[in-house]
Amino acid sequence: MFYRGRRVIITGGLGFIGSNLARRLASLGSDVTLLDSLIANQGGRVHNVAAIRDHVAVNIADLRDRHSLHQLVADRDVIFNLTGQTSHIDSMIDPATDLELNCASQLALLEVCRIVNPTVRMVFASTRQLYGRPHYLPVDETHPVAPVDVNGINKAAGEWYHLLYGSVYGLRVCVLRLTNTYGPRMRIADARQTFLGMWIRQVLTGESVVVFGSGDQRRDFTYVEDAVDAFLLAGADPAAEGRVYNLGGSSVTDLRALAALLIDVAGGGTYRLVHFPPDRLAIDIGDYYADWTRIEGELGWRPRVDLRDGLAQTIEFFRREDLDDWRG
Repeated sequence: MFYRGRRVIITGGLGFIGSNLARRLASLGSDVTLLDSLIANQGGRVHNVAAIRDHVAVNIADLRDRHSLHQLVADRDVIFNLTGQTSHIDSMIDPATDLELNCASQLALLEVCRIVNPTVRMVFASTRQLYGRPHYLPVDETHPVAPVDVNGINKAAGEWYHLLYGSVYGLRVCVLRLTNTYGPRMRIADARQTFLGMWIRQVLTGESVVVFGSGDQRRDFTYVEDAVDAFLLAGADPAAEGRVYNLGGSSVTDLRALAALLIDVAGGGTYRLVHFPPDRLAIDIGDYYADWTRIEGELGWRPRVDLRDGLAQTIEFFRREDLDDWRG
């Protein structure tokens, strides 16, 4: 009931996680505004909210333009801040743009909130990439921060900006460190959000799923509705203020087993192992899976959708879609 009638804004609201969060908030009776710049290759698509278009307001704007933000955030009760660049490879090719999208834009939003809405609740979408190559498994929130790419460095800075504005200016911020979120409306054109999106496209179009390296790398995966649950809990519970939480999955699997599971769920297909491209190998983190007991203990969150069911729901969603619409 917390969200009924609440004035909520989602930055990156036309993207994968943002649009799924918007759908849930609309069903809960929130007054929802979606802010998105629709920058190419970042995953934002107006089509993602077509089914709820009459129940949300959409504003196409860039967070780096502070002047457009004042009126948008002035009366909000909760801000879910999901905007940002997610591609690790793109961050190494064009680090300046990654800096703009993951640091400058975050500072702009925080400054506007400090000035016009210092009591707003804010939940920031961070990433497990800032941990780098794990020193131990599962990775908890006290693990050293040692990014292996520019994206991880800038996402870490964006996270620290939020925590700093919380401690110095009293903004009620919370940070969620996401890992391999998947589900309906995810980007499947390429691996800019997660390699699993590209795998789903490959299996649906009859291509062989490409697994880099030995396929022994272990990962955990969060179904998008479980991630949405975490955002809603973090935005509603005062216990989350000033806290950092890992999200994760209900199970851990290696990538060869994941490819085999995806093919089984899809009802056919093949996979093949290929050598790591040098640019990807240089920033690969090896095994990673999260310890999410902190958020379970403090907010009561745990992943509820197992990997097979989540993959089945994702495959079913994209089989109803025109895949040509999801290639770009």
